[in-house]
Amino acid sequence: MRIKYLIVGMALLFVKPTVAQQKPDVRTLSMQQAITYALEHNEDMQKASYDQLSAKYMVKEAKSNGLPQVNGFANLNMFPAIPVQVIPNVFEGKPDEMIPVQFGTKYNASAGIQLSQLLFNQSYFVGLKAARSSEDLYRLRKTMTEEEVIYNVSSSYFQILQTKEQFEIINANLTRLNQLAKILQLQYDNDLARKVDVNRIKVNKTNLETQLQTLTSALDQQMNVLKFFMGMPLEEGIALTDASITLDTGAAAFNSSKDLIQGQTQLELLNKQAELTDLQMQNIKAGYYPTLAATGTYQYNAMRKEFNFFDTSQPWFSTGIIGLQLNVPIFDGMRKHSQIKQTEYTLKSLEADRQKLTKNLEVALENSISQLQNSSASIAAQQGNVALAQEVYDTTNDLYKEGISPLTDLLEAEVSLREAKTNLNKEMLKYQLAQLGYLKATGDLNTLTK
Repeated sequence: MRIKYLIVGMALLFVKPTVAQQKPDVRTLSMQQAITYALEHNEDMQKASYDQLSAKYMVKEAKSNGLPQVNGFANLNMFPAIPVQVIPNVFEGKPDEMIPVQFGTKYNASAGIQLSQLLFNQSYFVGLKAARSSEDLYRLRKTMTEEEVIYNVSSSYFQILQTKEQFEIINANLTRLNQLAKILQLQYDNDLARKVDVNRIKVNKTNLETQLQTLTSALDQQMNVLKFFMGMPLEEGIALTDASITLDTGAAAFNSSKDLIQGQTQLELLNKQAELTDLQMQNIKAGYYPTLAATGTYQYNAMRKEFNFFDTSQPWFSTGIIGLQLNVPIFDGMRKHSQIKQTEYTLKSLEADRQKLTKNLEVALENSISQLQNSSASIAAQQGNVALAQEVYDTTNDLYKEGISPLTDLLEAEVSLREAKTNLNKEMLKYQLAQLGYLKATGDLNTLTK
C-alpha cells in the first residue's frame, strides 16, 4: 500500500498545470497594436493633433492681413442741443459784431462701405514666415508627443512581460513545491519522512505564495499604467500576445556617432524655437519701416430736423473718397530697441539650451549603448547560469528521489534555479529598455509603428 501511494505521489510531478481559458471579452494586443491604439486614443496625442490643425488656420489668419479688407458701417446721431458757433455778422454788414449760429440738424445719419488694401508692410512678410514656422513647430510637437507615447507604451509593455515571466517562474516553482509537499505528506503519513522536512516545504510554499500575491498586484497596477498611456478605459480587459520581444536597432546598434542625434525631434524643436525667435526679432525691426495702404470710402449722408429717414421723398447725399495712407515711424521712446535686446538674450538662452540638450542626448546615446553591451554579455552569462542551475536541480532531484541527497539540497537547488531565471529575466528587461533608450536618443522610435 505504501508503495502504491508513493507511485501515485511521484506521478504528480509529471502532471502539467492546466492553462485557464481566456475570457472572450478580453482584447488581445501585440506591442505594435498597443502602440497603434495609443496613437489614436491617447489624450496628449489628440491634443497635439488639435494644436497642429489650429496652426494651419494661423497661417491663413496671417495671410488674411494682406487681402482686401471691406467693412460696412452706419451711424445715427441725435443732438438734443445742436452745437453753436460764433461768427462775424457779415449778413447785416457788421463784421465786427459776433453772432451765435447753429450748424447742422437735430438728426444725422450716414451709411457706407470702406475698403483698404495693404500695399507695403514689412511686418506682414515676416509674419507670414513666422506663421509657417509655427506650423512646423506644432508638427514637431506632435511628433515629440508621439515619440513619448511610443516610449511609454513600449516600456510599460516590456515591464508587464517581465512581470508575467517572473510570475510564471514562481508559479512553476510553486507547482513543483505543491507536488513535492503531497509526496512528503504521503511519506510522513507512512513514517518515511520527517516532520521538519514537511515544515520546510510549507515555509517555502508560503514565501512563494506571498511573492505570487505581490506580483499579481504589481501586474494589475502595470496593466492600469499601460491602459493609461494607451488612453484605454481601465475597466476594459486586455491580454498581451507577445511573449518576448527583441527590438531591431539596426546594424549600427553600437554606433556612438554624434551624427545619429541630429535628427532627434527635441533638437529639431529647439532649433525651430530659435528660428521663430529670430523671426520675432525681424518683426520688431520691421517696425522701423513705413507702411502704405490704399483706402476707399463710399457713403450716404442724411440730415433731418425730424426723424423721417425712411421718407423716400427726402434726399440722401452720396460721398466717395479714394486715397493712400502712409505711416512713418519716427520715435517710439526706444521701445523697439529694448524689445530687440530682449530677443537677443532669448536667442542666447536658446543656444545654451541647445548645447545642453545635445550633451544630454550624447550621454543618453552612450549610456544606452553601454547598457546594450553590458546586458548582452549578462544575458549570455545568465543563460549559461540558468542551464547550469537547471542541470544541478535535475541531478539533485534525481538524487533526492533515490534517497541519496537530503531535502535541503533539493530546496537550495530550486532556489538557485529560480534566482538564475529571475536574473536572466531582469537582464532581458534591461536590454529591451536600453534598446528603447537607443531608439529614443537617435529619434527612431517611430520605427516601432511599422
